[in-house]
Amino acid sequence: MASGAAHVLGERLRSGLIVGPSAETFGDFEAIAGGHPIPDAASERAGRRALEIAESLGDHATLLVLLSGGASALMAVPADGMTLDDKRRTTSQLLRAGADIHALNTVRKHLSAIKGGWLAQRAGGRQVRTYVISDVVGDDVSVIASGPTVPDASTFEDARRLIDRYGGAGAYPAAVVARLDRGIHGEIPETPKPGGAGATRSSIQVIGGRRDAMAGAVARASSLGYEVVRIDDPIVGEARDAAVAHVRAVVARAADVRRPACIVSSGETTVRVTGHGRGGRNQEFALAAAEPLAHTGGEAVLASVGTDGIDGPTDAAGAVADSTTLPRARRAQLNPSQFLADNNSYAFFDPLGDLVRTGPTGTNVGDLQVILLA
Repeated sequence: MASGAAHVLGERLRSGLIVGPSAETFGDFEAIAGGHPIPDAASERAGRRALEIAESLGDHATLLVLLSGGASALMAVPADGMTLDDKRRTTSQLLRAGADIHALNTVRKHLSAIKGGWLAQRAGGRQVRTYVISDVVGDDVSVIASGPTVPDASTFEDARRLIDRYGGAGAYPAAVVARLDRGIHGEIPETPKPGGAGATRSSIQVIGGRRDAMAGAVARASSLGYEVVRIDDPIVGEARDAAVAHVRAVVARAADVRRPACIVSSGETTVRVTGHGRGGRNQEFALAAAEPLAHTGGEAVLASVGTDGIDGPTDAAGAVADSTTLPRARRAQLNPSQFLADNNSYAFFDPLGDLVRTGPTGTNVGDLQVILLA
């Protein structure tokens, strides 16, 4: 996105900052590599630099913001009274408890000095234009990257209820709970709200999302001779439950479809971490799918991958499971139920050679699932 903007704008571009998982840069852009999925000190440095740029705009300048999923962690500025460690511990707890992106980012926005519209607010009423590549089901721009330039309709009270739902106050840093309670009592200002000052000077447009990834997969599968079925309804919910339901629904839906068939879907599931293993939602989805795949009555293979090339805190984008996964696991003395119970899908698929490793792709539009039926 930064490269495209530089190409289009040319000399009209005064300065720029690239924040991503690596510090690649070009031209006169600054670059900062932030942490993901947990923010680090570089994430805070990147967030503070972004605020400086917003505050330094000339009277007739426009702040151009190019956002993609992952920016909530890559660009972080703790609100007054918060530390980066408070935010890290809160994010980790929410992720372990299985919070979806809407819940996670509602809390993040109320602990931040940049999210939930605060970046646009710091532009002082000057024009802000935002272009977004969405990794959020439904493309809610107030949720994508925690909406740093989008007025926020959620409240401190909403965030506090989510804390209670995902572990309770005792599971979170005391400073976090205290801030949310102060916000509920009106002692600190809410995030900028729709219709507030500066909202009319800010525009936002989604320029890419999960359906674009699906369209690419559909086109490729068609060119290879597959009969393609595209499922537009998003795949959501707990990964291990969604996987079983999805495989069964696909097999039923494709009963009369010409073979070989390719079924393409997308979305974003969640994982409630109760074990001590490694993995991500795509790897856990594939592991849970192994059992129903073994009983399809024919050859079947499923791949579930994160389009950013990163699935959880691992070097894999996701994993592949097929109708032979269970017998191959037995021969390798791997018990899938035990690995699933321990949230240890990475260690299950690695010795089988069924992890998908793409490296970071440079984009993020959620997760993609592909099922092939022979």
